[in-house]
Amino acid sequence: MKPEMSADVFVVSSSPHAHSGASVRGIMLDVLIALFPATVASLVFFRWKAAVLICVCVCGCVLTEWLCRLAMRRENSISDLSACVTGLLLALTLPPDLPVWMALVGAIFSIAVAKQVFGGLGYNPFNPALAGRAFMLVSFTGAMTTWSRSGWMNGLVSAPGGAEGITSATSAASGVEALTSATPLGFAKAALKSGQSLADFGVEGELLRNFFFGSDLNGSLGETCAAALLLGGLYLLFRKVISWHIPVSFIVTVFLYALVLSWCDPAGAFPPVLHVLSGGLFLGAFFMATDMVTSPITGKGKLVFGIGCGLVTMLIRTSKTGAYPEGVCFSILVMNALVPLINRWTKNRVFGTVSRA
Repeated sequence: MKPEMSADVFVVSSSPHAHSGASVRGIMLDVLIALFPATVASLVFFRWKAAVLICVCVCGCVLTEWLCRLAMRRENSISDLSACVTGLLLALTLPPDLPVWMALVGAIFSIAVAKQVFGGLGYNPFNPALAGRAFMLVSFTGAMTTWSRSGWMNGLVSAPGGAEGITSATSAASGVEALTSATPLGFAKAALKSGQSLADFGVEGELLRNFFFGSDLNGSLGETCAAALLLGGLYLLFRKVISWHIPVSFIVTVFLYALVLSWCDPAGAFPPVLHVLSGGLFLGAFFMATDMVTSPITGKGKLVFGIGCGLVTMLIRTSKTGAYPEGVCFSILVMNALVPLINRWTKNRVFGTVSRA
């Protein structure tokens, strides 16, 4: 007679059969922790302006997600912290003087259109924060390309644009000292289009320190301090939330592209190190291009994705006919659209099968 067997001996289920113990909430919490240094840096450099924009974007994203899930009669997902991450990332890509209502519109678009319309987390083809920023850049171009005056160019009066690149926000008689100016990449773009020399942009001394630590550097809230972003990126790598493939291939591609340009035309090329340290490269490479939902699943695919992001970024930055000086946002969105193809081209061979000739 056959002995009776417990019903728990044989369990039939679909893969995966092992669990790492990670959860969406835990991963998002790690991302928030990694973004903490950049957030603190933005508060130090831009003070209450940064605090207001961060609060509006985070609260706007969380509230929009709650309302969308309620309207769709689906289980609420605000507890997984993904909306908080989207809101914080969006805020860190915005200029400090952006009107609050525009930031709120961007937050609503990021969640309602770029995420929940597709079914929520795990189904969105594009990074929600970058989609929101792209929408805002098209809709509010003037406000999204206006930057607070900072001191990074004080020693570069003769640099491309020089005093001509600075425009007063108000008349001197008004007593207001607020000025607007282009970002470093904006100056480089203007010089490229006008044929001026970029030889004044050195990579030594105080200028290089400003680019790395963000002191006296104008730009978006989270892009001015490369050191803070690098620290957060290393934390994500240490926690194994992300792998090295995308950020390393992205950054190295940008550096090599800029290096080749500097060899071909030293006077007309922005220094490679400054290309890496300026703009949203670190923020995009470590925190946005590595989004698990919108990036490839294999190591080879991630390398292709990162290289593609780097190439598109530099094509936008160095195009003489283009008006936009930064390319990180659009490069990641373009590569997001290609992820299904990259996954198909780079999928791993199933064990026991023969590869096609």
